[in-house]
Order: sequence, then structure tokens, then C-alpha cells
Amino acid sequence: MPSASRRRETSRPEREESTVVTHPFLDLAPLSAARFASIEDRVARLLGTEQDVVIMQGEALLPLEGAIRAAAGPGTTALNVITGPYGQTFGNWLRDCGATVYDLSVPYHTAVTADQVRAVFAKHPEIDFVSLVHAEAATGNTNPVAEIGEVVREQGALFYLDAVAAIGAEPVLPDAWGVDLCVIGAQKAMGGPAGVSAVSVSERAWARMAANPHAPRRSYLSLLDWKERWIDGGRTALLHAPAQLEMLALEACVERIEADGLETVMARHRKAAAAARAGVRALGGGLEPYVREDAAAAPVATTLRAPEGIAASDLVARALETDAGLPLAAGGGALAKEMIRVNHYGQDATREVVEASLTALGTALAEYGATPDVESARRAVAEAWQK
Repeated sequence: MPSASRRRETSRPEREESTVVTHPFLDLAPLSAARFASIEDRVARLLGTEQDVVIMQGEALLPLEGAIRAAAGPGTTALNVITGPYGQTFGNWLRDCGATVYDLSVPYHTAVTADQVRAVFAKHPEIDFVSLVHAEAATGNTNPVAEIGEVVREQGALFYLDAVAAIGAEPVLPDAWGVDLCVIGAQKAMGGPAGVSAVSVSERAWARMAANPHAPRRSYLSLLDWKERWIDGGRTALLHAPAQLEMLALEACVERIEADGLETVMARHRKAAAAARAGVRALGGGLEPYVREDAAAAPVATTLRAPEGIAASDLVARALETDAGLPLAAGGGALAKEMIRVNHYGQDATREVVEASLTALGTALAEYGATPDVESARRAVAEAWQK
């Protein structure tokens, strides 16, 4: 057998002292309840609301679904406005909750009107819940929320609004418009993270939730948990560990909007939409705006109708071969055949991005034998931006 001294010589060497490398994304001090509350307050100021604002720790689908399941149930009669795919989703959730649902669907190339909403109320005065998408980034339209809000207030119905795509691109004013549940996300016009979202909640909405025996409780979907354990507790103890990186990113994007000025940020989105629509009309080659009326077009994204015989998804793929970083996408589902989206939101709401996107689409069209006028499109973009 080896001697004791030999065993010591061949034993495992002592570990050298390791050096810990700090990382700005990983080695962060815990996010305090006070910091969390201060971010909520800044979001409330962005919305110009005196309502409670709850920041939810997930993508905007979390509060969108949570708000419907909290406020709707078997006794609810809902008017669900469909101007794109999200309206369809909200109708499905409402039915799953046991609500009676009347869908008001309009073609995706247009917007709903207050008169259309009023007509549904005339047929079904028992409606007590209205769900609406403000701006549909997926279809490129935007709805006249202020006018619709007047009709909803006349009827005394609860007003639920998806303003995820609209916030930062156009006014979102829940108090002035009588919106009881207004959901926003940071990942589009705000130029922020996708993993955090917020909802403003009126006193009427809180009362509706409290009276709903089917409202989620002890659940990640539960708004009432946040009300009772966070808001009513003075916002001193968080329900669970917050999504710290996303919260800090949300704070940073709100700071950037505050520094630029909300009106400046919205004006940049309006210019991007006007430039995209003017540019595509000048480009030709079979492309045209998908949303026909300028007044119905959302400033967050411009949708285009692909030329007959060319699949939108194929045209986008060709265009992205020019520059893979352009904010171009084909429509979702069946719309992939006919719709192209120019997603000029957040930091992409610039003249340069719009011009580059239309140039790439023009180059792709030429490969299909079309005769687009790229130079005219560039001039139209520049002129529209200046206006």
C-alpha cells in the first residue's frame, strides 16, 4: 500500500480561489416595492389616468385575458368588436367565461364606427360589457375610441380596451374616454420590452370583479389578488418576485418617452404612417395600402395588399434578402397570402426605415417582373415626412 506521504502527494489539489465576474444584467440589487410602485405611477401619468394601474409580470396577453375573466361571467352580455384577430380572441374568452356575446365584425381594411356600435345597442340594450381593440397592428387599422366611448357611457356598459399597439403612437386616454379596463404593452410604439404589461382599472371595474364569483383568485391571471394584496395594502409588499429586467426596461422606455415628449413620439409615428402610405402609392408595382382610408389607418404599422398572383409571404422573404433587419412581415394565418406589414413602431418609426422598407419591397417586386418606381417612392416618403 502507498505510504501516507504518497497519499498526500496524489490527493486532489486544493481549489484555487475563483474570481467572480459581475454582469450588469445579472448582478442587480432586488427591485423594491417602492421602485415597482414608482414605475406604476409613471405609467399612470403616461395614460393621464387617476385610475389604479397594475403592472403585470408577463406579455400583454396576461392582463388582456385576466381582465376579461375577472369582469365577465355567465350573467354578462357583451358586445365584442372585431376589426382584426385579437377581437376574435376576446370573443372566445368571453364565451368561455359563460357570457352572451354579440360580435360586431367589420372588414379588416376599415374601422368600426360609433354609429355601428350604437345600432347594436339599439337591438340589444341589455349589453353591459364592450370589448374593443384600439389599434390593430396585425391589420393596420385603428378605431375611434373617443367616439365609441361616448356611446358606451350612454348605455352604462363596462368598457374594455386593448391599447397595446396604440400607446405611444396615438392618444390613449382612459379617463377622458370612459375606459374601465385599459391594457397596454411596451413592446410596440413604446419601444420597450415584451415581457411586461399594464392595465388601468376603474372603480366600476373593481366592483364588477368583486361581485363576480368566477373571477380568478390565487392565480397568475388574478387582478383581484393585486387589488387586495398590493393596492389595498398600500403597495408595500409585492405578491411575488418581479420580472426585474423587464421592469427596469419598462422604466427606461418610459423615461425615454418623457425625455422626448409623448407628443413628439406620437408625431414620429404619424409621420412614419403617412410616409409609408404616400410612398407605396408612388411605388406602384401592384402594391397598395391595405387599409383604404387614411383616417382608419393606424400610425403604429402600415399594412399593404400584395399584387395579384404574388404571395405576400414570398414577397416579404425576397425583400428581407436585401436587409434582414427591416421591420417587414407577412400577415398572420390566411392573411399571409395577401397582406404585408411595415412595422414602423418604436425606434423603427423613422423616415430611413420606411424608405428602406419600400425600397426593398420595390427590389423584390422587380424580380417578379413588376415595374415599381423606387425613386418616386423615395421622393414621396421624403415629402410626406416633411409635411
